[in-house]
Amino acid sequence: MTTTGWTSARPWRGIMVATALPLRDDLSVDHDAYAEHIRWLLDNGCDGVVPNGSLGEYQTLTDQERARVVRTAVEAAGDAARVMPGVSAYGSAEARCWAEQAAGEGCRSVLLLPPNAYRADEPGVRAHYAEVARAGVPVVAYNNPIDTKVDLTPGLLARLHQDGSVVAVKEFSGDVRRAYEIAELAPELDLLIGADDVLLELAVAGAVGWIAGYPNAFPAGCAALYRAAVAGDLATARPLYASLHPLLRWDSRTEFVQAVKVSMDVVGRRGGPTRPPRSPLTAEAEAAVRAATEKAVADGHR
Repeated sequence: MTTTGWTSARPWRGIMVATALPLRDDLSVDHDAYAEHIRWLLDNGCDGVVPNGSLGEYQTLTDQERARVVRTAVEAAGDAARVMPGVSAYGSAEARCWAEQAAGEGCRSVLLLPPNAYRADEPGVRAHYAEVARAGVPVVAYNNPIDTKVDLTPGLLARLHQDGSVVAVKEFSGDVRRAYEIAELAPELDLLIGADDVLLELAVAGAVGWIAGYPNAFPAGCAALYRAAVAGDLATARPLYASLHPLLRWDSRTEFVQAVKVSMDVVGRRGGPTRPPRSPLTAEAEAAVRAATEKAVADGHR
């Protein structure tokens, strides 16, 4: 029987929160707030965290900041296996260095985009993942063809898995039909929900984990939703999903980082500003996020 929960043997399963990174008003990283945020997520039903993902604004961090974010996450989690750092970079050698840094901190999995400096072909994608896998830590592929313009199709994922380069995929294409083709072509490759607003559809299709955005603001409510969905308890999952969906769909929009941080601020967490080139939400968008967040609070989500 396939488990859909977190285990130390497969620590990429369960609810792994792609953590937003609290920034001070001067845009410096608030490591104390970040550590407290990680502990709060774990205390409220989440299984682990993903620092230095897109939500963590890794592209805007210095090397020193990026390394310290991983160390902060490991110390706060109290178990390095619950930390899956994002190791994406423009070059394969740099991405491998970040994977080696994660391994050195004790992490047992990493999250990796395909080459994103150009539209790589299949040989380039396979070479990229093979190089990072040489760091010796299991690699979770991140399929985001919207932003990277490189599509990890089911067939390519099957070949990456056959190469021994990846153990799972964070599926962010939005095409839930792919879940079934991935299962047919690579039945041992773990499917992870990669976009919050297709959570129920991918859970029903057999996903065994969720690399999540909106638990940054509502960890307990999102954990209840995920666990009901993967258990097939649709009577519980569907109303929770409908209630949270006005927020979850922000995860698939360009302004997802700003939206999640606004929601965090509304519920009393430290989200703070974003670093340029991300700019604040428009007044209209911020009002929509605030209204949806306040409604979720009124509906009892925490």
